[in-house]
Amino acid sequence: MLQVDLEKLRNDYSDKGIDLTTLPSAPIPLFSVWFEQAVESGISDPNGMVIATCAELAEISQRTVLMKSFDEKGICFYTNYTSRKSRQLNQNPHISGLFPWLALHRQVSFQGEVRIMDPEQSKRYFHSRPRGSQIGAWASRQSERMSGREELEQRVQELETRFAGREVPYPEFWGGFEIQPVRVEFWQGRNSRLHDRVVYSRSSIEENDWEVSLLNP
Repeated sequence: MLQVDLEKLRNDYSDKGIDLTTLPSAPIPLFSVWFEQAVESGISDPNGMVIATCAELAEISQRTVLMKSFDEKGICFYTNYTSRKSRQLNQNPHISGLFPWLALHRQVSFQGEVRIMDPEQSKRYFHSRPRGSQIGAWASRQSERMSGREELEQRVQELETRFAGREVPYPEFWGGFEIQPVRVEFWQGRNSRLHDRVVYSRSSIEENDWEVSLLNP
């Protein structure tokens, strides 16, 4: 077994921090700049977001999804509405999302509530996806147990035959969630673990004014 001394496994970060003199009054403009820089850096899946959900009985779970759009109201991702994450969000709409841009010594976390996106918006996005991904959305009974991969591949073959020569219809059990944040934290790694942490917070998703705070690292 590989022996790694975790106590000595560390990386000292750059001393270039967040310019606190030019912070916008709301979080999305800063997130937009950071996301664009993440894309330009060439890191893998810059839109990858780890989301944490919790059922009524405090059954917390995490997984990675892909952000597909964002604006001043929130950030959006798509999934199967019968999946484990969707079942938990139906019971408890509170959610946390994290963009772990480790190669840039940055991360951004969102906490808030989700709303189900307009079906027409989800339908438009569904039909913009590659045909294989559309078939996959129909084939995958997300989060359910299966006997083996052959079961999934058989459903794919059946659906390819079923929809051959025509548009793959939009599945009503699939669509988008929008995270409407009440708290957004920007973290920038700095030397000697004296990191920059900037937090935007508001009392509710209906509130338009954000409070900006600095936190100890």
